[in-house]
Amino acid sequence: MSARLSEYSHDGLTFDVRDSGPLDGPVVVALHGFPQTSRSWAGVTPHLTRAGRRVLAPDQRGYSPRARPRAVAAYALPHLVGDVLALADAAGAERFDVLGHDWGGGVAWALAAAHPDRVRSLTVASTPHPRALVAAMPHGQALRSWYMAVFQLPWLPERLLGEPRVVRRLLGSMGTPDVDAVQALLADRDAARATLGWYRAAARSVVRGGGPGAVAVPTTYVWSDGDPALGRWAAERTGAWVSADYRFEVLDGVSHWIPDERPEELARLALDRMTSVEVP
Repeated sequence: MSARLSEYSHDGLTFDVRDSGPLDGPVVVALHGFPQTSRSWAGVTPHLTRAGRRVLAPDQRGYSPRARPRAVAAYALPHLVGDVLALADAAGAERFDVLGHDWGGGVAWALAAAHPDRVRSLTVASTPHPRALVAAMPHGQALRSWYMAVFQLPWLPERLLGEPRVVRRLLGSMGTPDVDAVQALLADRDAARATLGWYRAAARSVVRGGGPGAVAVPTTYVWSDGDPALGRWAAERTGAWVSADYRFEVLDGVSHWIPDERPEELARLALDRMTSVEVP
């Protein structure tokens, strides 16, 4: 049995992690998105741990204070995927379940596509498969993703995100939960630059035609019809990128922040997926 983790290392970086539940339980890695941290899983985790799961929720690259490299290339998906594998290795988990939201969902898709031997099951909230998302751009997604283009500008986005009034107006309009915590994170210029690195590295990958391929892992995708950032076109076509058992769940009247608004329901859907796969 491995010891409880509070941090782990990869690529010369040190990551903070929340480790909850029985140490001998099947491992679930929960990956947060932008602009949140591992705290975003606070409502979901107790439901999973009561079901006997060990939940590892890291503050990902750029969010952990000791894991903020300066180069944009350091935030490319292969590095983000490597961070998750290093966490699983530190916990002694040869195979594990993955739960992701927002950008954490993007990492989850890439992880499952590249390492089906490690990922036992996949549950993604909000984020469609990246290839479906790119294909959706001419079908209304580009208008929803306007901020991604703004984030490509040098230095200006970091400066704007460091302004409390700007953050409150932008995130408040999107219904972002825990605005105070988000504001505190982005007020740190290094943190703002690092979290924006995810968007900048992704844009370079799209230009090169990169991105994860099809997923051969049992998968549940949870989308909400009140999501202002991610539309139905990509959501309905995500299943084309999963070759294993696939379930598409739609939450009515829910915004983008599914783990915060419907933690119990998301946990139930994730556990349904996890228990559909035999734990060795």
